[in-house]
Amino acid sequence: MALTAGIVGLPNVGKSTLFNAITQAGAESANYPFCTIDPNVGIVEVPDHRLQKLTELVKPKKTVPTTFEFTDIAGIVKGASKGEGLGNKFLSHIRQVDAICHVVRCFADENITHVAGKVDPISDIETINLELILADMESVDKRLDRVAKLAKQKDKDAMYEHEVLVKLKEAFEQEKPARAVEFTEEQMKIVKGLHLLTIKPVLYVANVGEDEVADPSENPYVQQVREFAAGENAEVIVVCAKIESEIAELEGEEKEMFLQELGIEESGLDQLIRAAYSLLGLATYFTAGEQEVRAWTFRKGMKAPQCAGIIHTDFERGFIRAETVAYEDLLAAGTMTAAREAGKVRLEGKDYIVQDGDVMHFRFNV
Repeated sequence: MALTAGIVGLPNVGKSTLFNAITQAGAESANYPFCTIDPNVGIVEVPDHRLQKLTELVKPKKTVPTTFEFTDIAGIVKGASKGEGLGNKFLSHIRQVDAICHVVRCFADENITHVAGKVDPISDIETINLELILADMESVDKRLDRVAKLAKQKDKDAMYEHEVLVKLKEAFEQEKPARAVEFTEEQMKIVKGLHLLTIKPVLYVANVGEDEVADPSENPYVQQVREFAAGENAEVIVVCAKIESEIAELEGEEKEMFLQELGIEESGLDQLIRAAYSLLGLATYFTAGEQEVRAWTFRKGMKAPQCAGIIHTDFERGFIRAETVAYEDLLAAGTMTAAREAGKVRLEGKDYIVQDGDVMHFRFNV
C-alpha cells in the first residue's frame, strides 16, 4: 500500500526531531528554519501486539511486520501560498502525501527560536491552514474560470462541477478547509479530482516538554489544540519529540523500563504510527504458517481477491477462496486445528470484505 503521511508544521516545532525518532533516518535537525528542504521519506514498522502473539502461537521461522511511510516536509511559513520561504516547493510536497500529521509546538523553551516570536499553538495551526486554503483557493479559481464558460453554454457536467466549485470557494472565503464541507458521493468525485491540500485528513501532534509527557492534560497549550481538533473531528496525539528520539534508540526490556520511569504505557511514536495508519483507512490482515507469520496492509472495504493480490497478482487473478479465521478466535482456540474443530475457520468467497485482524490462507489456481 503506497500511502504516506506527511509531517508538517511551522519551523522549529520539532518536526525533524520527531521524524528522526520515527525512522532513525537522521534527517538534519537544527535550530533554524528550512534545514529540511527536500522531503525525507522514512519507512516504519506498524506496532501490532497481535503479530507477536501469532508468532508465539505458530512458532514460524521468521516474522514480518507491515510497514508505513512518513514524509518529513520542511517548515511552512506565513506567505507560503505566495512562494514565501520556498513555499511553492513545500506545498508541492504536501500534494504528494495522502494525510497530514500537523506538528504543533506546545512547550516553552527560550533556547529554541519560535518563528512568530511566541508560543501560540492555535495561531500556528491557523497560519498553516490558511496557507493551504489560499493555495486551494487559487486552484479552484483557475478551474472556475474554465468551467464557468462551459456552464453558460448549458453543459450539464460543467454546470454540476460549477456548483461544487462555488461551494468550495465559499468555504475557503470563510477560511474553512475542504474537509469541513459536506459533499454528496457524486460531488466528492469532483472534489477528489481537484487534488486539494485541505481535503486531506489531518492528525494533530502536540509536541510537549520532557516534564509534561506523563500528564499532558495540565498543559494549557495541549488543551487548546484538543479543543480546536474537536471542532474538526480530528485526533490529537501528544508526544515529546526529544524523549521519543531517546526511546527510539532503545529496544526490548530497556525500552519498557524507560517508559515505566516516565510513567507512560507506550511511546507517543507508537500511538502516532497507529493513528496515522488508521487515518488513511488502513487495516491489517495476517498470514501464518511454519515458514513465516506476516502482517499485510490493506484498505478497509477491500474484498478477499484484492487482498490476495497484495501478496501476488497471481493470487488475485486465480482466486478461488480464502480460508479465514478472526485473530481473537484463533488466539482463544490456541491452534489452527482447534479453531477448525470449533467451527471458527470459514471459507470465504470473492465478495467477502476482509476485516482487520483476519488470519487468512488464500487458495488460487492460475
